Amino acid sequence: MVRTVPGRTDRVVVVGAGLAGLSAALRLRGAGREVTVVERAAGPGGRAGRIEERGYALDTGPSVFTAPELVADTLAAVGEKLEDRLTMVPLETTYRAQFADGSHLDVHADPDAFAAEVAALCGPAEAAALRRYLADLAELYRLQLGTFIDRNLDTPLDLLGPELVQLARRGGFGRLSRHVERHFADDRLRRLFSFQALYAGVSPYRAIAAYAVIAQLDIGAGVWHPVGGIGAVPRAMAAAAADAGVTLRYATGVRELECTGRRVTGVLLDDGERLPADAVVVTVDRPETLVPGFRRLRRPVYSPSCVAVHVGVRDELAGQAHHTISFGAAWREVFDELTRDGRPMTDPSLLVSMPSLTDRSLAPAGGQVLSIVAPTPNLDPRSGGNPGLDWPALGPRYRDEVLATLEARGWTGLTGAIEVEHVDTPLTWAQQGMAAGTPFALAHTFGQTGPFRTPTLPRRGPENVVLAGSSVQPGVGVPMVVISGRLAAERITGVPAR
Repeated sequence: MVRTVPGRTDRVVVVGAGLAGLSAALRLRGAGREVTVVERAAGPGGRAGRIEERGYALDTGPSVFTAPELVADTLAAVGEKLEDRLTMVPLETTYRAQFADGSHLDVHADPDAFAAEVAALCGPAEAAALRRYLADLAELYRLQLGTFIDRNLDTPLDLLGPELVQLARRGGFGRLSRHVERHFADDRLRRLFSFQALYAGVSPYRAIAAYAVIAQLDIGAGVWHPVGGIGAVPRAMAAAAADAGVTLRYATGVRELECTGRRVTGVLLDDGERLPADAVVVTVDRPETLVPGFRRLRRPVYSPSCVAVHVGVRDELAGQAHHTISFGAAWREVFDELTRDGRPMTDPSLLVSMPSLTDRSLAPAGGQVLSIVAPTPNLDPRSGGNPGLDWPALGPRYRDEVLATLEARGWTGLTGAIEVEHVDTPLTWAQQGMAAGTPFALAHTFGQTGPFRTPTLPRRGPENVVLAGSSVQPGVGVPMVVISGRLAAERITGVPAR
């Protein structure tokens, strides 16, 4: 039996209007609760930020959007349809993988088109291996969805069942790198299906094979683009919440949670106003800073961080794709640099997104917007990070290095065409209150996954405070935080909000 918040839960305050907070708010409102969302920023979005300047609209948060059905299901909680709030464009080419030897591979949502690309580049044997692997990914995802991801977990005993046995038999608890190597002989495909481990905050040489399913969400199930940019998603969710009767308070910080005994009775705002509350949903990255009595994991391990370079350029940059994974020649070495040695990658692999290729509303005529993400060490030495890196000095130099690397890999003319620019470093994330200076929260090590990750209803702290966001179950990434909002709501309503 999943634990739930005892007592009255009529009035709920949600702290944070990011994807997790808005997901929880919509579910709670759909279940009849009186909901107020307070957000310290001037609008919704949380990490899904947005900058508009000189006709360019830069998404400064997530750049890859998958599983739109989760947002559709969330909106349905208040009787809304996704298509009435957002236009979603499926990407025919979900990624372009660009390799150090000069070759490239277009990853298609259609498995036949994808297999044809693999056959042309790597040969028919690897194309056949691809088809087998995609089927394997789909089955791994099915086994894990109900076991690890789509439910609240209080103890490891909650995992017991036939799915766990099947997952173990399929090698789900071995190493991801070996799992992928058993399927593919071509090193390029091995890299394509293992780099996603970084999304989970671990090297593919340390990640368990179960994390192969991350590839199912983008390569297997496809990537979408929300018209207006990814920032349009939280704006649409917030608008639907407001129309459903949720009160949204922006530019409003929370000073503390007021407790009587084991319950929070009110949320004290920075200006001294007090909001009465029967239950509270907290979505901040470091709950220990706000929730009295809450204790984080004893020895937390954090994901690597990143430098994110967002630019608006007056150039068509013809011939490029919406999403490009640009692999360097080095591989195992760069993971050691990120997670063990505490230094930036010397031969970086980069994620480059150019959403204006699909959505011309994001850039002026003749221009493009790009987001370039370069993984870097975080600021926590216990997680292999490096608090001694001088990011105010290193940041501009590393930005230049990243852009020069892209120029050398075919993005000719990029640097000289920049009109608008915004750069985030690990110091930026730390200043925004993110633990260890990383926007990717706790790493998905085995000891921080499933029932070992902080639950949405912690055992320490007030009995009527639930948590949501990337630092708790089920984990990191847009789909996961949307699910976390639903799981938090279920802790309050006491019934699955599906």
